[in-house]
Amino acid sequence: MSAKTLSGKDAASRLQNEMRQQVDQLKAQGVIPGLAVIIVGNNPASKLYVRKKSEASRKLGIYSRVIELEEDTSQSRLLSVIESLNEDSSIDGILVQLPLPKHIDETEIIEHISPEKDVDGFHPLNIGRLFTGEDTFIPCTPLGILKLLQEEHIPIEGKHAVIVGRSNIVGKPAGQLLLNEHATVTYCHSRTNQLSYFTKQADILIAAAGQAKLITGEMVKEGAVVIDVGNSFDENGNLSGDVDFSQVKDKASYITPVPNGVGPMTITMLLHNTLKAAKKRAMIEGE
Repeated sequence: MSAKTLSGKDAASRLQNEMRQQVDQLKAQGVIPGLAVIIVGNNPASKLYVRKKSEASRKLGIYSRVIELEEDTSQSRLLSVIESLNEDSSIDGILVQLPLPKHIDETEIIEHISPEKDVDGFHPLNIGRLFTGEDTFIPCTPLGILKLLQEEHIPIEGKHAVIVGRSNIVGKPAGQLLLNEHATVTYCHSRTNQLSYFTKQADILIAAAGQAKLITGEMVKEGAVVIDVGNSFDENGNLSGDVDFSQVKDKASYITPVPNGVGPMTITMLLHNTLKAAKKRAMIEGE
């Protein structure tokens, strides 16, 4: 058996076509969805991500504003930029590209973004709403994973989902999102003893540890759905996920590739969240 490849690129394209129609409907009401992305410094990977986000926004008809700040920008200066965007009625979503320079407190920056414009879904208020099952902005990568599973009609309810990784950006919210969909969830991480004992029990295995080829064929149950969130480099300097694709594809029923797996869905969910914020603005302005 060889796994079916779950193409995030194809799913993202389908979803963006639907979203483009929704953008047009909002524009007909006089509401142009707006996304502001702040980047501090000259990190090449961050610059690439920001460019991709900006291009995807414009392609959908979303107004995109990129604010580039110098590496030595002060905490107070960045807070004042966020404050002005919080007050800007043309901006529905605010994203601060991470990581930030070491002299800036990321937690304070994230908490300063208005929860109603927090399209990354990182604000503690939105994380709290996710954990209590309320409607909220959900972090983009976990939401992209859920949408990818739903697009392929892969059952979640009653399944055992094992999450390898416990970051606040991917691991923790991904597990909670699947728990909200009635999966049984196990979290694993760098200090988990006998990792393969848990991964072999997974109906849905999400690898988000940031370690190239961590998940090998012998660690995966026959017929499992394997979602690879990894994006690092192997010993030969080649782009690699957390999953050894060549080994696992013959055991899994579905598997995401790296690249073109989860990545395109992450950007699409950022646009989804921006659109969601714009819809709320349209409702308020229409009252």
